Formats: sequence, structure tokens, C-alpha cells
Amino acid sequence: MKKSIQFQLSFMMFLEFFIWGAWFVTLGTFMGNNLSATGAETGMAYSTQSWGAIIAPFIIGLIADRFFNAEKILGVLHIIGAILMYMMFQANDFTTFYPYVLGYMIAYMPTLALVNSVAFKQMKDPAKEFSFIRVWGTIGWILAGLLISYYFHWDSKENAAAGMLQNTFLMTAIVSVFLGVFSFFLPKTPPSISKEDTVTISSILGLDALKLLKDRNFLVFFISSVLICIPLAFYYQNANPFLSEIGVENPTGKMTIGQVSEVVFMLLLPFFFKKFGFKKTILVGMLAWVLRYVLFAYGNSGELAFMLITGIALHGICYDFFFVSGQIYTDSKAGDKVKSAAQGLITLATYGIGMLVGFWVAGKIVDANVLADASHGWQDIWLFPALFAAGVFVIFGLLFKDEKIEYKE
Repeated sequence: MKKSIQFQLSFMMFLEFFIWGAWFVTLGTFMGNNLSATGAETGMAYSTQSWGAIIAPFIIGLIADRFFNAEKILGVLHIIGAILMYMMFQANDFTTFYPYVLGYMIAYMPTLALVNSVAFKQMKDPAKEFSFIRVWGTIGWILAGLLISYYFHWDSKENAAAGMLQNTFLMTAIVSVFLGVFSFFLPKTPPSISKEDTVTISSILGLDALKLLKDRNFLVFFISSVLICIPLAFYYQNANPFLSEIGVENPTGKMTIGQVSEVVFMLLLPFFFKKFGFKKTILVGMLAWVLRYVLFAYGNSGELAFMLITGIALHGICYDFFFVSGQIYTDSKAGDKVKSAAQGLITLATYGIGMLVGFWVAGKIVDANVLADASHGWQDIWLFPALFAAGVFVIFGLLFKDEKIEYKE
């Protein structure tokens, strides 16, 4: 791969995930301070990610893969996203805000597949080359959080209370315009499917892989994957508001420790997977969710702040050991014929259905633990996903029969 193309793809990934990290992490804190949103309303806003994940395959399967170059659709979607993000910046109540965030996530979620399509098209050996491109996305997410906390200070207690987190949407809109224009200069990525080819709803949603559920082990894994997304939603929706409310300084910047951890444990995953096998790797991932939420439940911003930092740092184990291992397992079980369909089905079930339910549950639990002074009973809020994750851990441990799965780069 030419160095110029490598730079283009790396910069594309950097901007793609800078955009997501620049507003999504602090969304819950913004909604509480600026829109006086309830837990249920915050859950609705976060669940737009799930609706975007459900709708994205149709945009990719029916339009992008058949009629237009991927880089052109990527550009159009980010420019549309910039407009919607600017409208979110101007919104001053939940009723006005929600349609814009819903529209934005419907436009943004397909771009996650599109940037991968553009990148893979230029690679001779994706297994070796992709990680060096994709890591710039994580760096972009990290930089967004560091800017919000340590440069602009929008998430400080005083500035957040004054509504300064509203500026995250303006920053994102500006970067989205830039990426939208930049996308038109990316390497050409023509449609991968002929216009004449028949595309079915079942193939778009990965329903062709449903036959894999006849395998008891895969069924247990599939159900566990959906269920573990419920406690996962609690972290995305509530971690930043929690840290902000209890007085942790620079909460958004500190949360980038989770992304650093994600990179570190991604490097450690092959060793762990090969030494201990799939089942133990998944169980460690689930146990990390339990431990993380217990640490959140009993930590504080004073002497026990190390418990909160440790909980954030567990993100790498929580995500990599479960979801990345799960992708490897799915790839192994599916075989070449339904490999892509199986990955699509898992994505739809987890980021679509599982997270959708999770955000709804998280909103209800938060509203049930609002205190008289409008603060929250965070210990009870965090113990719920801890116990739920522990339940999934037990179910998977008892019902999944260990089997040998080869780690594939």
C-alpha cells in the first residue's frame, strides 16, 4: 500500500471515531444539564444508536453495495450528519432534540461499515494491514475526550452546569463537514454487487445464518451476547453523568483510559485466547463487567477514586475478551458460506436489539433511583447491571460446553 493511501485511510479512521467520541460520551451529562432530561429520555437518545444499527444494513445492502461508490456515500452521509449535528447544537428541549439525534444516528451508523469497505478495498493483506489503520480511530476517540476535558474544560462541574457541553455538537458538526468533503478525495471504492443481482431482506439482516442457532453452543453464545448488551448499555449511558455528578474532575478525559485499555488488551487477546481457550476468555470478559460495576457502586471521587479508574480501565477486558472473541467464534462456526451473514446477525442482535433493550432498562433504573435533591442513588443503579452480568456469567458457564476454537488474525 502506498504511504499516501495509508495516510488517507488512517486520517479517515481518525476523523470517523473522533466524531463519535466527541459527543456520544458526554451525551447523558449534556441532556441532564441542558435539557433537564429524565433517565427514560436519555435512554431514548442513546437508543438511536441501536435504531441506526438496525437500519444501517438496508442503506449499505440496498444502496451503497449496488449503486454508488462507498467513498461518495460516506461523504454525503457525513455532510448530512453535520447539518443534523448543528441542529442538535441549537436544540433547547428534548422534544426538539430527539428527531435530530435519531436522524443523525441513522446517517452515521452506516458510515462505520463504509470506512471499513474503503479501507479493505485498498489492502492486499487486511489481516496484517487493517489494525495499523483502525488504531487511528481509537486515537481519534481518545483525542476527542482529552480535548473536551483538558483543553476546552466543557465537562468541568461549573461549565457543564452552565451548559458548555452543547459545544461538543458544534465541534462535531465542523469535523463532520471536513470528513464529508475529505471523503470525496478518498480512493475510489465502486459497488461490490451488480445492480442486476437480487438482494433479499434475509441476506441484508444476516437471517441466512439463523440455522446456526440449531447448534446448542452457538445458541447459548447468541443469547448471552444479547443479554450482556443490557449491562453494556449502562456504561455508555451513565458513566459520564455518574462521574460528573459525584465530582470527578475531567471525567471525559479520564474515560479515555478505557480506549487505551482496549488497545492494550487487543494485543494481549491472542495470547490469552490461545492459552486458555474461547470459553474461559468469554467468562473473564463477563466477570470484568461484574467487577467494573461493583467498583463503580462502591467507589467515590475521594479516597476510593482508584476504584473508579480501575473500573474504567477494565473496558479493554470487557469489550475485547467478549465481543472480539465472539466475532472470532462466530467466524469459526459459520464457515465461508454464511460467514458475513453470521457476523451481520450477531451485530443486529447485539448493537441492535440487545443495546436497544439495555438503554431502555438503564433509563428506567436511573429514574427509579432519583433522590429528593435530584441527585441519584448510584450504588443501586450500578449494582443492577453487576448482578445482571453475574447472571449471564452463570448461565454461560453452566450451559456452554467448552470447544476448541482457533484464533484467527
